[in-house]
Amino acid sequence: MDNPREDLRIVSLLPAATETICSLGMRDRLVGRSHECDFPPGIEALPVCSRPRYSPVGPSPEIDREVTAVLQDALSIYRVEVGAIRELKPTHIVTQSQCRVCAVSTEDLRNSLREVAGGEGIELVDLNPGTLESALESMNEVAAVLGAGNKGTKLTGGMSTAFARLREKCEKSSHSPTMAQIEWIDPLMTAGHWMQELIGIAGGVNVFPTGSGPKITFDDLARNDPEVIVVAPCGFAIGRSMEDMVYLRERPGWKSLRAVREGRVYVCDGSQYFSRPGPRLVDSAEILSEILLPHMFPPRHRGAGWIRIENPSPAR
Repeated sequence: MDNPREDLRIVSLLPAATETICSLGMRDRLVGRSHECDFPPGIEALPVCSRPRYSPVGPSPEIDREVTAVLQDALSIYRVEVGAIRELKPTHIVTQSQCRVCAVSTEDLRNSLREVAGGEGIELVDLNPGTLESALESMNEVAAVLGAGNKGTKLTGGMSTAFARLREKCEKSSHSPTMAQIEWIDPLMTAGHWMQELIGIAGGVNVFPTGSGPKITFDDLARNDPEVIVVAPCGFAIGRSMEDMVYLRERPGWKSLRAVREGRVYVCDGSQYFSRPGPRLVDSAEILSEILLPHMFPPRHRGAGWIRIENPSPAR
């Protein structure tokens, strides 16, 4: 039986971890969040314990330049709000070391906690999800550390079952469409980590498998010419991504791509899905299956999770 500590006070600096903690039924133990934690609804009321060291409101090329410059001088692109953490007196802080662009790095956090009186008593939970399996393991790790191991096993077991059922259904398709998932528009970057596995589960074939990126050129995209293009920039909602689609649409040769000609370009919510290795990875796989195999799956996530870019005029 699970037995979480009565005095648990958790600060989560990773949106996926925040979602996991809430899925474990421990929403009331969260006392602080990162500036990006926005799900489940209402979590925004918690105090913010991290801030970006760059401006996230500019166009894709500008954001990339700023992030690159910040990473040359800092461990991560986020700063820890030491004062907020001092006031919250957490027993645990959850972050990750897998990507310096996704969350406050553990090393950066340790340096900041030296400024917090009694910081030595705070337990850091350092996650490192790189594959689908390790993402599930990270959720189990969070659950175990917080005294909710049984709930964690139930959560990840249910996710594994959902993935297996989805894969089994998708394998009945007579065709597996080729696809490219764009994780950043300018410069062009492809999705990696657990996305390779999710694409396979959802019945697709990734033309840029793990190890080939993440940065690609437009010539790479044109040469592979996938049947489907999914644009889901990390941290961007659909509307925000649509603002930057101009950087793709104005590329010479864009209208000649097969996916563009056949109206199979989709923009997804890369903030809520795909980039968060938490419970909604199942939803992410379902979104891909709806896009890749529309004859088999009703568009349950259309509008909120994905939209289709209308077929443009014929290439000239």
